[in-house]
Amino acid sequence: MKTDPSDSQSIAITRPRDGIVLLKLNRAPRMNAFTVGMMQEMHNAIDTIAVDRSLRALVIAGEGPAFCSGLDLKALPPALLGTSASVVAWTEIQQLFSGMSRKLRALDQVVIAAVQGAAVGAGFAMALAADIRVAARSAAFHIGAVKIGLSAGECGISYHLPKIVGSARAFELMLTGRPLLADEAERIGLVASVVEEAALVESALELATQVLRNSPYSTRHTKQLMWANLEAPSLEAALQLEDRTQVMALQTADFREAVAAFTEKRPPHFNGT
Repeated sequence: MKTDPSDSQSIAITRPRDGIVLLKLNRAPRMNAFTVGMMQEMHNAIDTIAVDRSLRALVIAGEGPAFCSGLDLKALPPALLGTSASVVAWTEIQQLFSGMSRKLRALDQVVIAAVQGAAVGAGFAMALAADIRVAARSAAFHIGAVKIGLSAGECGISYHLPKIVGSARAFELMLTGRPLLADEAERIGLVASVVEEAALVESALELATQVLRNSPYSTRHTKQLMWANLEAPSLEAALQLEDRTQVMALQTADFREAVAAFTEKRPPHFNGT
């Protein structure tokens, strides 16, 4: 699979605050659409973040007026769009894109998507795979594939969207392909808040900072517990997982520090043990 040399500059990574990494898609002239090479770069970035224990939150944003417009069809080799296109080649690309959602979900770090403008296809899926979404007033979520003769289910959309907004609304959005604008997205629970575009990234960073005020064990295991119990077959199974997680938390030094800080009326100082 060939990579466009320009893809190496398509993702910008900075550390604007302690414990927080900002990953910004950086193809504004193409509405941050993913090329195959850019998606490979995205995988590499996620892999690097996953093993960095100094990072506890990831904020994903887009440069320019759009969050991400999905797959850049214009950047694909012409042979892939012809009648002789290989099923094997397309499967490789499809699994590369869908694998991004799997990796984001698997991160111990809390993932926050800061969405402005269009979030289409894989861009919408990327936002859905985040733990929390914040939107600018310009945000518009699109399921583009259903409009071009493909299934609306891609990169985890058919899995995540019904869990977040309910199956009735998800069916309607996926079958019509209509845009979901920011105010409605907030009303149906897709996004946590809607802010002015100029304040979007700062709002996401502030939200990440609030998360980091809690202990590393608390945030990591709360995230794992939430996603696991969305799949729980019964209340009993969910309670058992909660009980085990809580009993382990009671043994941590950070829990003892939190109790001491509460008693002494001071902020806690967590060290992740």
